[in-house]
Amino acid sequence: MTRNEIIKQIAETVRESFPDMENAELREDTVINTDTAIDSMGLILIICRLESAFDIQIPHRKWSKMQTVGDVADAIERELSRKG
Repeated sequence: MTRNEIIKQIAETVRESFPDMENAELREDTVINTDTAIDSMGLILIICRLESAFDIQIPHRKWSKMQTVGDVADAIERELSRKG
């Protein structure tokens, strides 16, 4: 899976989870908690849905370090590469 596909899946998951974000542009440098209306609980919801979609598990201690869409994509890429 390419990074662009991962970013696309993140954006789709955000839009499905938060219908108010339907027309929002989400780029790698989008800061989730300040550039969007998503709070920390919303980010947890998104991460859980992404873990399910990608069949991965991102360690909880890494969640607080994720601030941008790119950070989330990095975490997903790392976990996918560990899966093989």
